[in-house]
Amino acid sequence: MRNHVLVSGDEAETRVALLEADGEVDVAAEPKKGPDPKFKVAELYLERRTTKSIVGNVYKGKVDNVVTGLEAAFVDIGLEKNGFLHVDEIVLPGVEIPRRGRGAKGKAGDSTISDLLKPGQEITVQVVKDPLKTKGARLSMEIAIPGRFLVYSPQGEGVGVSRRLPDRERDRLRRAAREVELEQGGVIIRTAAHGAKAEDIGRELPYLYKLAEVLERRVEETVAPAPVFQEADLPVRVVRDIASDEFEKAVVDNKKEYDRLISFFTRTAPELVDRVELWEGGGSLFDVYGVEKSVQSTLSARVDLPSGGYLIIDYTEALTVIDVNSGSFVGRGKAARLEDTITKTNLEAAEEAVRQMRLRDIGGIIVIDFIDMARARNRDAVLKTLRKSLDHDRTKTFVVEISPLGLVEMTRQNVTDGVREIMTRPCRVCNGEGVVPSEETIAIAFARKIREMVKDHPEAEALLLQVNPRVTAEFTGQGGWLLKGLELDTGKRFFFEGSEGLPTDHIDVLLASTIEKVEERAVPFRAGDEVHVQLIEPHMFRANDAVAKIDGYIVAVKDGMPFVGTRVMVRIEKAGRNEAEAVIVDGGLDAAQAGIGSGKAVS
Repeated sequence: MRNHVLVSGDEAETRVALLEADGEVDVAAEPKKGPDPKFKVAELYLERRTTKSIVGNVYKGKVDNVVTGLEAAFVDIGLEKNGFLHVDEIVLPGVEIPRRGRGAKGKAGDSTISDLLKPGQEITVQVVKDPLKTKGARLSMEIAIPGRFLVYSPQGEGVGVSRRLPDRERDRLRRAAREVELEQGGVIIRTAAHGAKAEDIGRELPYLYKLAEVLERRVEETVAPAPVFQEADLPVRVVRDIASDEFEKAVVDNKKEYDRLISFFTRTAPELVDRVELWEGGGSLFDVYGVEKSVQSTLSARVDLPSGGYLIIDYTEALTVIDVNSGSFVGRGKAARLEDTITKTNLEAAEEAVRQMRLRDIGGIIVIDFIDMARARNRDAVLKTLRKSLDHDRTKTFVVEISPLGLVEMTRQNVTDGVREIMTRPCRVCNGEGVVPSEETIAIAFARKIREMVKDHPEAEALLLQVNPRVTAEFTGQGGWLLKGLELDTGKRFFFEGSEGLPTDHIDVLLASTIEKVEERAVPFRAGDEVHVQLIEPHMFRANDAVAKIDGYIVAVKDGMPFVGTRVMVRIEKAGRNEAEAVIVDGGLDAAQAGIGSGKAVS
């Protein structure tokens, strides 16, 4: 799997795209200029000045509260919300602490978290998970300092190797690590160390030791709560985590970010400096490489598959559901069978589902609803494809076997907000629910509310209500049965006024007085008025007539059907509280036939 990294940055935000393509890397080959069609966008990262990730940052914090029932402490690290520190993440010199589900490191007897930490105690913690929604940052006292090949832990011990590496490579790296003397702490050899030699590991250790010394000195000098160490910028983090023999090049369109990457590789991997390019081509970097379309696609619920099927990705508070649909795909050839059609769709869906998880950085519980397959071997093939696709995902995942209903349950580590969460906000109308009450529902609720509102105006004969015209139509439509019933129950008359700009759930009393006074203000026209109107639709009950609407007020125009879609001059013959009758005047008819209008139209 070959990798390209694109970095696009400005003052407002920095965007990083990881592009992948199958095939071997020929490092000696002449690097290609411009986009390679074989590369597809695999991962997207976005960081803004107001939403920078704090994962990896180290803070000197102060314990604010210890909750024995949760086996956790809440730590003030100087942010808006306290961080969450579970007992499993506590590391104290000379103290052996039992780890839930991992076996005990030592005998702790009946000790609880309140025996380990006290309110007001100052501790050094590292953020392992960004604050998400209502939750504060997840913290750990086991500090990890990442390099290109190694992750160094000052409180750790021994050498570990990433489980994502093949067994033979893990054994080789363990042997290579034995040639390097580990002075203190512990290290984990990263996945990116695939192919690294003992001298590569030995060259990186002093650099990590130095960072640990600087961190320790800052902790001693800092007054809690405050940050003491900041993780590298987004482009450096991404390139650092994927830099290996598979890494072909990084293309950067910002000189400042370019210099940072050059500096990073000069210190950690001089042989890769030549693979960093400053974009000097015409046009936007993300547009030229086709990444902009992928950024926008993360906002869509539907994802099309090559054969004609599609995915629907639905986000909920508890989990994310990916639904697989066959769509327009009906198989290939006259002999196509249903099971084969379903299986092919599911195989495509398995690959695309993983790509979307990575692209959107979907975390937490994920359920994939594949189309039901009758044969066990087909279910196994789909699950195998899913697992193979997940091999390229650097985020930790766990997959459960496919169920007889075609459901696959899995978890994916959720560390930071994805591109979708950063780029969007909940709808102010539906509050993120995706649905809003219908106008009929609102009108019925308003009818109940109006019965209570009239009690505040016992002397008034009529009320002028400010309501969205679409809701008004529910009162006056279908013969006005809802309005007639309301007036019969209350003994009052009701008039409506409002514009499309009003929220549908808005209602207010503008005037409560006699019928004459309310009608004088509420009815926009008088008999004899001549106005320009836009005829928008045929009349529902009169075949030759047409309708114009002015803020919900209906103007029925006699013989206006031939002129729907045009502006005409009409004369009001009769004006009621919700609807007026009008006819086209001679000058207006001539203008409509000529396709023009004189004067200002009312629409």
